[in-house]
Amino acid sequence: MAWFFSESVSTPTHIITGENAKHISRSLRMKCGEELTICDKDQIRYDCVIEDINTDCVTVRVEKSAPCEHEPDRKITLYQALPKGEKMEFIIQKAVELGAYEIVPVLSQRCISRPDEKSANKKTERWNKIALSAAMQSRRGIIPKVGNIISFEQAAQLAGDTAVICYEEGGVPMGNAPQLEGSGDISLFIGSEGGFERSEVELILNSGGCAVTLGKRILRAETAPLAALSVIMYLTGNLS
Repeated sequence: MAWFFSESVSTPTHIITGENAKHISRSLRMKCGEELTICDKDQIRYDCVIEDINTDCVTVRVEKSAPCEHEPDRKITLYQALPKGEKMEFIIQKAVELGAYEIVPVLSQRCISRPDEKSANKKTERWNKIALSAAMQSRRGIIPKVGNIISFEQAAQLAGDTAVICYEEGGVPMGNAPQLEGSGDISLFIGSEGGFERSEVELILNSGGCAVTLGKRILRAETAPLAALSVIMYLTGNLS
């Protein structure tokens, strides 16, 4: 069933306009009588049937509503050091599918990609469109935000003692990270090509964070965040 987002949904009849209406009518070529779901800002899902459709406006009848139960019970923010090329697009798409609450692009010392302000703004806009599309495809209860690019020092300060940093030079197994216990937020730090400098890891440790390892093999920059998120989701009971 097609999945869409809206700030609010009126009942028993709701009118869809804008990009969603165009997507329904032009891209998906949906017809009257077909079903779709709308999720609002309060994470309530509305199962609807299309009653009328044109290129600019789609009228649906709300059949039933219920809380969306697709969200993990832990908020995981991915602090991703900028990789080269278009790898960030892939990482954002898959991180949203896996359940990340927010993605924050980070400039660490070993980042090769260092876009200027104009380029960064364009990238952030595109990244948020990718996050929206991935949230619709994976039927999320929210649209995870992709934040503006920030420095590693800013990221470490924001994360504080919720930080878990994957470090190729060693750390505790992911399952031993104290941040995974309880019910608090988790801030996951993943490096770009070449990983992190030791000084950056020390900054996380001095803020109360934890260095972890994903095993003896070195993963690519676009593989590590997906592996780490999958492990965290499993260990916190969010892949069951």
